[in-house]
Amino acid sequence: MIGALAALIASRWARRLAIGIALIGAVLLFLLNLRRTGETAGRCAERLNQMERQNDIQRRMLEASSNRPRDRDDLADRMRDGQF
Repeated sequence: MIGALAALIASRWARRLAIGIALIGAVLLFLLNLRRTGETAGRCAERLNQMERQNDIQRRMLEASSNRPRDRDDLADRMRDGQF
């Protein structure tokens, strides 16, 4: 009788220990996944910033090219007027 009671207590303790370990494992996996998601979000934000800078540079280049002289005569006219 005492042996069966000890086995029952031990099995309950083992089940509680197994559940505790499983919960700790689940929390650790959640935290690792959260970290990885944060790193991915950081990389996406950096990529977005780079794209915005590149688009701004390209837009300024296009604006500058739209104001350039069309030919040599236009260049000469601008230089005479003092606009260049």
